[in-house]
Amino acid sequence: MSRRHLPPRRALPAALAVLAVLTGTAAAAPAPTPPATAASPSVTALDDTYYQDATGKTGAALKSALHTIISDQSKLTYSQVWDALKDTDEDPANSSNVIELYTGRSEPKSDNGGNPGQWNREHVWAKSHGDFGTATGPGTDIHHLRPSDVQVNSTRGNKDFDNGGTELSAAPGNYTDGDSFEPRDAVKGDVARMILYMAVRYEGDDAFPDLEPNDSVSNGSSPHIGRLSVLKAWSEQDPPDTFEKRRNDVIYEDYQHNRNPFVDHPEWVEAIW
Repeated sequence: MSRRHLPPRRALPAALAVLAVLTGTAAAAPAPTPPATAASPSVTALDDTYYQDATGKTGAALKSALHTIISDQSKLTYSQVWDALKDTDEDPANSSNVIELYTGRSEPKSDNGGNPGQWNREHVWAKSHGDFGTATGPGTDIHHLRPSDVQVNSTRGNKDFDNGGTELSAAPGNYTDGDSFEPRDAVKGDVARMILYMAVRYEGDDAFPDLEPNDSVSNGSSPHIGRLSVLKAWSEQDPPDTFEKRRNDVIYEDYQHNRNPFVDHPEWVEAIW
């Protein structure tokens, strides 16, 4: 976005300061700049360290390099995922709550489970697509696990992702039909980058299936999810925001110690696919 270049305004503050002294009511000094909170690693620093073996590459070479980098991770049990999500998806406005992926609602961290009205663990890469279930590995990888309303999670089921369908009354902005699900606009990019992370992380070389996106919406139990062309468009349409970036940092620093490279470098989506 362009900025307007305003003329210098040095004379006015100086005149006001003189006036304040003459009247004996000097204006209060400007508030000091608040100290910076713990900053996330800058992309430049990550490129020089974490991503150093991937920078400058494209296509299959980039995908292979990223696979090697992000495969170095700690793993959680499915039970540990509950507590991890309470941290990764914490509501920035209410530390007692989490933000649900599809509804966008803020719900109490303690209200997790399998009953209507509660939130549970949504596998964005549906666990039946590759039949990995909740096994430690892809089934517990919190880069693609998010809090989700129980009923909305059930509606999404194991459908592929695509545009269109009927809007969900329980989650306005989300749509579904017989073979696909469209998330709300604010998380379309999040969904795309989670799917593409899984495709890079799980390449069939660690006893788990080789997960790959394709342009289909009828993948069944095969280790594929679509629609790739739509996911790419979503990633461009909805770039990483503060919430998604913080989530990536928390997973890296406190839990799995690996990153979703497409949050740090959204342009790598097009560079690979």
